[in-house]
Amino acid sequence: MKGLSRRQKQVLEFVREKIEAERIPPTLREIADNFGFRSVKAAADHLRALRKKGFVDFQPFRARSVRILSPLDSFRSPTVDIPLYSTAPEKFPDEEVKPEGCITVDIDTLGVPKTAKLFALKARGDSMAGRNIFSGDYVILEYGRTPRNGEVVAALVNKESVLRAYVKERGSPAMLKAEASKPPKPHPAAEAVIQGVMVALIRRAKSR
Repeated sequence: MKGLSRRQKQVLEFVREKIEAERIPPTLREIADNFGFRSVKAAADHLRALRKKGFVDFQPFRARSVRILSPLDSFRSPTVDIPLYSTAPEKFPDEEVKPEGCITVDIDTLGVPKTAKLFALKARGDSMAGRNIFSGDYVILEYGRTPRNGEVVAALVNKESVLRAYVKERGSPAMLKAEASKPPKPHPAAEAVIQGVMVALIRRAKSR
């Protein structure tokens, strides 16, 4: 925290702790009361100094708008919250199918249009191990895009949402194929519902 006075460091830490503990930033009155300032103006002055030095941002005249800035914020593109499902909904969005959580990513890093409809699935089993997709991986998919030959898709096969490779050989209908040591029989793509096309893969490192 180079460039900050002792009090500015204390105010910044108070704001950080408040957000971490309560998920909401403090008001000017709460900051003033915590440090024994005589008025909220002193709290506002400290926040303005922190904003000028690039540590926080806030909206004037709006309560609880202060947020801590990351050193990477100047490089950051808009982020998107991607709903995470255990099984993909047949239609998107489907209000009856509730997501289990969300994955927040930088939309430009994914390399997809900002208007893309995205969702995520947690891979189960190793039916796509040949594509380095393993159980527990998070697969991010785009809904509504027509798959190209060789792309990985989520598809509804026999009422189950599965990950498969979309394979179309010349003169033959497109098939959905698993890629594992003992793959199940390929399934005609025309007899399945393509739910999304994979655009990214997130893997959590396994602990030793």
